[in-house]
Amino acid sequence: MTWRATVLTLFPEMFPGPLGISLAGRALAAGLWGLEARDIRDSATDRHRSVDDTPAGGGPGMVLRADVLAAAIDAVDGADRPRLVMSPRGRPLTQARVAELAAGPGPLIVCGRFEGIDQRVIDARGLEEVSIGDYVLSGGEIAAMALIDACVRLLPGVMGRLESSTEESFSAGLLEYPQYTRPQIFEDRPIPEVLTSGDHAKVAAWRQAEAEALTRARRPDLWALRPAQITGPKSESRKTPKNKTDG
Repeated sequence: MTWRATVLTLFPEMFPGPLGISLAGRALAAGLWGLEARDIRDSATDRHRSVDDTPAGGGPGMVLRADVLAAAIDAVDGADRPRLVMSPRGRPLTQARVAELAAGPGPLIVCGRFEGIDQRVIDARGLEEVSIGDYVLSGGEIAAMALIDACVRLLPGVMGRLESSTEESFSAGLLEYPQYTRPQIFEDRPIPEVLTSGDHAKVAAWRQAEAEALTRARRPDLWALRPAQITGPKSESRKTPKNKTDG
């Protein structure tokens, strides 16, 4: 069965958007995954196609109605699929969760707008609230695109080499090591000598050490989760040799 993402949104015209180009777009055109964007307004029952109303208890803005959104969710085939709603109050999206979603049939993703969604439909339909960061967007569509893209690139046949995904940031609980390519020297800064040595063992050790050093410096929260035997004295990173122009 082809992995498929179904998006419930008030703006279906936003899709596929960036998902229609590059790796994801080529894979979509090749049938390696599927995308369906459905308009929540199609489930409205009045002649104005109303989907929202004023917040109970007062306050600014509007709230997506539970009855309309529930009808939109119920109209989607596949009750066994993960049901997600993009929300800044949700659990942070991780690479591990992305891998789980990529290994399944594909999620149904609800994109909120206005002040939010009636809590009763979140509870009644078992929606998993997912966040892509500690900030607020105008709606869930961009967040949904980020989640879908992260999943699609893990699907079989989408990326050229399996190693490309297994060596990336977060895949082993570490940030990715620095990357270099030609030219050999850029503005007096050479590629680290070890990377052009041809010694694969030394290259692997350098990359591991750099990944650990970056993670310790930039994401101490991730480093703290590393097993004790990995974070011990033997894992101390070797410093990257300074370039001659660095002083």
